[in-house]
Formats: sequence, C-alpha cells, structure tokens
Amino acid sequence: MDPDVFGSGRDATAVIDGGGKIIAWSEGARRLLGHDSADAVGHDARELLAAELPYAVRSACAARTAWSGTALVRTREGRRIELLVHLRPLTGADDVALWVVAAAAADASGPDTLNRWAIEQLPIAVVVCDDDAKVVRANDAFTELAGATEDRLRGLGIAERISGEILDGAEEIPRLAEQAMRTGDVVRHQAYLRTPGSARERSWSSLLFPLKDPQGRVRGVASAVYDTTEEYWARRRVSVVNAAGLRVGTTLDVTRTAQELAEIGTEGFADFVLVDLLDELFQNGETDPVPGAGPLLFRRCAQASVLRGSPEASIAIGQSHLYVDDSPQAGAVTAGRSSLHRLDSAGLPAWLTADPDRARSIRTHGIHDLLVVPLQARGVTLGLAQFHRHRTAEPFDDEDLLLARELATRAALSIDNARRYTRERATAVTLQRSLLQRGVPEQSAVDVATRYLPAGTRAGVGGDWFDVIPLSGARVALVVGDVVGHGLRASATMAQLRTAVRTLADVDLPPDELLTQLDDVVIRLAREEPDVPGPAPEARQAGELSATCLYAVYDPVSRRCSLASAGHVLPAVVTPDGTADFPDLPVGPPLGLGGLPFEISEFEVPEGSLLALYTDGLIEARDRNIETAVALMGRVLGQPVRSLDKLCDDLLDELLPGRPADDVAILLARTRVLDAARVATWELPNNPQIVAEARKFASAQLAAWGLDEAVFTTELVVSELVTNAIRHGDDPIRLRLIRDAVLICEVADGSNTAPHLRRARVFDEGGRGLLLVAQLTERWGTRHTDAGKIIWAELGVAPEQG
Repeated sequence: MDPDVFGSGRDATAVIDGGGKIIAWSEGARRLLGHDSADAVGHDARELLAAELPYAVRSACAARTAWSGTALVRTREGRRIELLVHLRPLTGADDVALWVVAAAAADASGPDTLNRWAIEQLPIAVVVCDDDAKVVRANDAFTELAGATEDRLRGLGIAERISGEILDGAEEIPRLAEQAMRTGDVVRHQAYLRTPGSARERSWSSLLFPLKDPQGRVRGVASAVYDTTEEYWARRRVSVVNAAGLRVGTTLDVTRTAQELAEIGTEGFADFVLVDLLDELFQNGETDPVPGAGPLLFRRCAQASVLRGSPEASIAIGQSHLYVDDSPQAGAVTAGRSSLHRLDSAGLPAWLTADPDRARSIRTHGIHDLLVVPLQARGVTLGLAQFHRHRTAEPFDDEDLLLARELATRAALSIDNARRYTRERATAVTLQRSLLQRGVPEQSAVDVATRYLPAGTRAGVGGDWFDVIPLSGARVALVVGDVVGHGLRASATMAQLRTAVRTLADVDLPPDELLTQLDDVVIRLAREEPDVPGPAPEARQAGELSATCLYAVYDPVSRRCSLASAGHVLPAVVTPDGTADFPDLPVGPPLGLGGLPFEISEFEVPEGSLLALYTDGLIEARDRNIETAVALMGRVLGQPVRSLDKLCDDLLDELLPGRPADDVAILLARTRVLDAARVATWELPNNPQIVAEARKFASAQLAAWGLDEAVFTTELVVSELVTNAIRHGDDPIRLRLIRDAVLICEVADGSNTAPHLRRARVFDEGGRGLLLVAQLTERWGTRHTDAGKIIWAELGVAPEQG
C-alpha cells in the first residue's frame, strides 16, 4: 500500500475498491465523520454521500485518472458537510481497481482550501473543463455570468448556457478550446453579452489555456473570462469620434455637413439625431449671427434615425421654426450650455408640451433621453444638435455627453468652414462675373457666345477671363486668359490684366507687341503685390505672379486672323464644312517671366468659320489625358451647325460632365465677312492736287451707299486726313471707306510718324486739321502697320435698311 495514504497529514483517508466498497478506513476519517472502521469497512462509499456523484468523478473513475474537488457527505449524526476530496488510483495493486480517497473539511485553512477559495472568490470568471471540453469546475464569478450553479454546469459544454442565452461569438468557443488542447497554446477570444435586466451590452474577453499533467500531456482546458465592458464602450466612443473625423466635413456644403453629423450620431450612439442651424446663417451670409439679438429662429438642416424615414421628426428638412425661451435648445444657443434630459412620457416638461407635435412623437416612440449640444466654432454659435434614445434602453451618461460635445465641436468647425467658404466663394464669383464681359459689344466681324464656369472643388473661382474688343477698321480682338491661382486675389489680378489688355488694345498694338507690354504689367504687379510673402517689393523676383493669355485679331475685310499666345492653349478652327483643326502655331512663355519674345501667327479664315478659344480647365481632367479631350472637343465642334450658345453647352456637357476641377472660360466666334460692296479703296499719288479728287471719290461712294446726309462731313474728314498724309507722310498713300454700323474712313501712308492732336493758337496757320477731325467724328486714332501707319476716323450714319 502507498505509504502516503495513511499518515499523510490529511484529516481523513480511505481506500475503495472498483465496486465502490470501502476496504480501509483511517482514524482521521472516524474523527471527521463519526463512523468507526468496523462500521465503514465493507460498506458502499456512496452511502456516505449527501448528493449525486458528480459526473467528473464518474469520468475519472472510468479513465482511472486523479480527480480533485468538493463533495457533500453525511456524518453519523446525519449532518451534511462539504469535504475537499482528492481521488487517485492506488499504485502497485496489480489488476485490482483500488482508489485512495483523501479528504479534509472544506472550511479548513490548509493550502488546498486556500487554493479552492482563491479560485472560487477570484473576481475573474474561471471555468475548468476536461479533455472533452465538459465543465468540471466553475467559480462564483462564472456561475454568476452563466446564471446557473456549478452543479448544474458540470458536464455541460464550455459554451452552453442554462438561461438559454448565447454569448455573441460563443459559437467559436468549442473550436477554440479544441485548438488550445490540440496546440498546447493559449487562445484569446472576445464575446459580447446583453445580460438579463441590463440595458447595456457588455463585453467579455477570455483566455483559453490547456491544462497539462507533470508529463506535459494535455488533460483538459480552462478559461479565464474578464469583463471589458468599460474598455469596450470607451473604444466604441473613440470609434465614433474617429468616424466623425473621417466622414463629417467631407464637402464644403453646410447642409451636407449637418447631415453627416446626424448620420454619424445614429451609428452606435443615439437612435435619433436632429441638427438645427440659426436661420440667420441663411438669411444674411455677410455677418455672423448674434444669438439672443431677437427671436431664435432655426432651420431644420438634417435628421437621421435608426428607423427608416425618421418618423420621430415633426419638422421637415428646410423648415424654419422657433424654440421657446426657457427651453434647453434656446439655452444651448444663447448661453452655450450642453444639457442631458431624462424624459418621462407621462409628465413632459413645459418646454416640450409647448410643442404638441413633438410631445406626441416623444410619447409615441418612447424617447426617454435627450442630449442638447450647441454647435460653436471660433466663438460663434451656429445652431444645435439633439441626440435622442428610444430603441436603446440604456440612458445617456456623462461620458455620452462628452462624446456628443466632441461630435458637435468637430461638426461645427466643418460647418463654419463651409459657411465661410460659401461666403467667400459667392463674393469671388460675384466679383468674377461682374468683371467679365456681360454682353457682346456691337460689331460686325463675328457672332459670339461665351461661358464662364467656376471650379466645383474647394479651389472655387479663379482668374480665367474672356473678352471681345472692337478695333478700328471693323476688326475685332478675341481674348482669353488665365491667372494662376484661385480666390479673390486671382479674380482681382484678372481684373487688372483685363483692364490692361483693353487699354493696350485701344492703342491698336499687334498681338505680339501687346503681349510684350502685358508681360511687363504682370512683372510690375508681382513686385507691387503686398500680400506675397518674401523680401521687399523692389527685391522680389519676377514669376511670383503668373498668367497665360491668347490675343487674336480678326479682320472681316481681309478674312485674316493674327494671334499670339503667352503660354495659353491655342484655339480650335472649324471650317464651314465641319472640319475641326487645332493649328500647330508658336506658343510663347507665360506672362510674368520677362525678357522672352512672343511670336505672331497669321492665317486666313473662310467666312462662316468657327474660332473656339478656351482655358485649360476645359480639357484637363485627372481621369483623361489632354489628347483624348482635344479629340472629343473636335468631334463636338464639328457637329452640324447650330446656335453658338447650344454649342457652348454641348462642350461643357461632353467634356465636363461633373463638377470641374478648375474654372473654365469659353469664347466661340463665328466669322463674318465685309464684302467688296461695303469697302471702297483708292490709291492716291503724293500730290496736293489729289485732295480734291479724293473728296470726289468719297462723295460718289457715299451716294452709292445712300449716305447723302454724311457727304459734307466725310468730305471734310477725307480732306484733312489726305492732306495730313501728303504733308507729313510718305508713299504709298491709300484712302479706304468701309460701310459698317458706322462709316469708317482710313488714310494709310508709308511713314511711321504718328500725328498728335494739338490746340492751334489764334494766329497759327495750321494745326487745326486733327482737331477738326476729332470734333466731326465719333472716334479717331492711329495704328501702325509693317508698311507705315493708318489714321482712321468713325462717323455715325443711319443704319442700313432691310
């Protein structure tokens, strides 16, 4: 017999055979239970039990393995006591099944008792299972979690619940327990539970670890389960805040941002969210609202619900409404107070009963909690957000109020950014459109249609512009340009450059010379710009301000177009048969670099041709290369003839189906021609006597045009201009009359000397010719050509009939 059986220091020891008969009984057993050895030996040990033999004991006996646990037994006097029992097979017993049972009173203070107490009283739920993953031990924390006693749990699977509830994720536990026993490694697991009587979802983390004997063989598995509910809810709150950072304020649109806040608020936090903004934000975008300055009129901007259709809402989106003065909503805006309210549908507060529709909705849906949080940004109160709960039984707490404030603060900043952007963009768009040409000036050279489209991104309006400028000799200048950058600064710079182009066009400079002068203007503006960071203005380098420009001049008499480009995309030329061409012409550097030349190009344009001038925003896109865009534009421009306005719309629809990334300017011009019947030209010899002949030529031509009433004035103008050319100019001298909306009189000569208007003194014999011309005509001026100069004058005449 094993020497440790008796005298091992335990209170009671006995030996039992395979049939359960007691064959040895110690003195300690007699003292503990009161049965003498003669009374106990030979009797069935199960007669001493006060409860059914645990399943784990039967399993251990069948497998001839050791077992430790507690058992209820009866003393000789009939008392029920709990013993700490250790059962193991007896070694050296040949083939006879013998078991040694050692027991001690459960309330003893020995190491085994202390170990048992430690497991039972451990605040972490612990369950011990055999190698079939069946429960053999469970401490008090686990039985409380499971809702069943240890006896009822014994023999059940590790994931089974007496209450019938299953942990969310519990279906994985048997597989993970088998994995822990198979691999011998610790396995971690997460489960979630809504326990009876609790409105709050709880989180549990568990460790499943194998139980090994001294030889390292896995004999079972245990699991330690600990409550991580607070950490779980803290992570939930952080995830809501993180989601708000990613999904609130994705656009610079006030109402969209408010809707994003409402949608985020109903994802794992509230059941119903309302977002109201002060109506003054929409009525007067130029100033910040002043809460409390008058009745608090709100506009419902967004709402979201866990129920489809937001049935809790009594006010429609976009509708304006008032909150009573003593309501928490009014206090949230006027005093910046956040507040948490418990709502009892049987007795709603006065500020709610003042709104019967909302009170009815609260009672209908059982809304029991409300958070009211102001939307404040940069010291300005913009509105308020309200978070409700009715489907979630758990009430809001102070942590939830902090979360609501965090969400409201993030959303308020985005709403304020959107409000400021919308206000600035509206200002820039208004400025841009006011600076662009509103109507096409009267001229006979081209039919024109234009479009300006601001960028659809946060960049907003930019510095794109177009212009149509009537020139002398019935010609017209077509201009498109683009200032680098966006916003008010780009718009203001565009206005300066457009004014400079118009001023230089009045001087009748050729396109290349005009761009050279405009280049100097850009360099000067860059040096004088006070908002550009860097050294003093006089020390700044050119290039801090940059722009592109295309300047083209079309002459309806010669049907020729001359143009020069300063870094700007070249125009498309579409002939009357619909053939679209993109001429390969020289392109100069952008404006603002300085010191580099611009080259002029000239080509003939058939009558009825289309000149399409545009900025690069029309053809540049992230999802399409420029070659593809140019080809698409050529197909659109080459379609059958229709109105230019419709063609502008088609270009925008085809090339920019969405919101453009950059602003776009388009100028379409269909060419006209002044035929020979409207133009009369005479070559004049350099002889003073020819002046009288020139007057006769002009009189005869005006009579042929039916302009007899203009003969006298025209003769005086022709006489003065031809005389001036003969006296101060060189050969060749040419007189040309053009019948347009006005009568144009031009005298060309081979001299580059420009005349100057001066006021003659009383006794001067000359010097009154140009003064007389200025008095008799609507406009006059000089333009230089490669062969000399042209002095021209325009006379008002009656319009042509029919």
